[in-house]
Amino acid sequence: MERNWKEVRSEVKRFVEEEVYPAETILQNGGEESKDKLSELMQKAKDNSLWALGHPKDIGGEGMPFMEYVYINEVVGRSSSAMVALGTHSLQDSIMLREFAPKKWRDEYLEPLVQGEIFPSFAMTEPEISSSDPTQLQTTAVLDGDEWVINGTKWFTTGAARAAYTTVMCRTELDVPSHGAFSMIIVPTDNPGYKIIRETPVLGINGGHYEVNYDNVRVPKENLLGPRGQGFLIAQRRLGPGRIFHCMRWLGQAQRAFDLMCDRLHSRETFGTPLAEKQLLQKFVFDSACEIQASRHLTLDAAKRIDQGDDARIEIGMIKVVGAEMVHNVIDRAIQVHGAKGLTDDTPLSLMYRHAREARIYDGPDEVHVQSVAKRILKNYQNNGAGWDFGERDATLESE
Repeated sequence: MERNWKEVRSEVKRFVEEEVYPAETILQNGGEESKDKLSELMQKAKDNSLWALGHPKDIGGEGMPFMEYVYINEVVGRSSSAMVALGTHSLQDSIMLREFAPKKWRDEYLEPLVQGEIFPSFAMTEPEISSSDPTQLQTTAVLDGDEWVINGTKWFTTGAARAAYTTVMCRTELDVPSHGAFSMIIVPTDNPGYKIIRETPVLGINGGHYEVNYDNVRVPKENLLGPRGQGFLIAQRRLGPGRIFHCMRWLGQAQRAFDLMCDRLHSRETFGTPLAEKQLLQKFVFDSACEIQASRHLTLDAAKRIDQGDDARIEIGMIKVVGAEMVHNVIDRAIQVHGAKGLTDDTPLSLMYRHAREARIYDGPDEVHVQSVAKRILKNYQNNGAGWDFGERDATLESE
């Protein structure tokens, strides 16, 4: 009998709070102890049927429907370590391989990827290029006989040091304008031309982001992921649901910060009364609650549209900006309530705050999403167009 998603959500929440939270310090310190602890948690997740919940059943996952998994991902997001402990970290890459990779790589990578035996990585961003305009990407792949020859430098390749392969976005078409000039190619990380330059520190965190040089990397032409020149279309298929998952995880982070803030307001006294009785700090609670709930409903609305086959470009753009601002604000207030302690690593808030600042840049900076959403909406008013009626759009969603 299949479990109700609400029951699964409760089980995942209990696993994150009782198993992952106590292990976070070990997991974040790296080394052999960290690897052993992670392996132990991964096995516990598998033993309790909490592993790879959103992965399709035909590749070894639990096959949870998209909308149900969206709610689960909110709880997983409360700890960055929980993503790997529960096997959710490989979902986008697994589905991308399943749908677009040639048989050789599906056979070699898919099962171990879903089982957490190997790790993926994805390379798009380049150090000298504004990634908000990805048509400027300079890494090239030239077909030489039966091999692609790849040259260029990528950074923010998450997990490259332990990944079995990297999916690389390259310029393959020299005479094709704009987005149609790019393809995705699978590069095993043991390729002799694949050279890790450094782990890039991010706000003082060595968080597994790597700068990688591709020096005449040669791979078979069959390593092409999907059709030639379709790299951005494949990326969009990856990024749409991926941004939903990001935003749900941010909601999980915000909920954790909100809980810590409210507990602190009751446990800390100043001038003879608990902080919870201070009106200014009650406003912190009110503002945080409103922002979390507004962001949550926007995100769920976007998720429902994707689930029904809509590309939801406007809704996804909105939640990316609103969600990133929300998680930053809530964590910031929680730190303020904790005072000096909030600045230390005695609580998870310091690390959460730094990761929250990343949210306004990765997967597209806020400014690009703001501009894109506004232009799409304004286009509907051009030349006496139909406009953009939010209520009508909601009614259409509810009727489907």
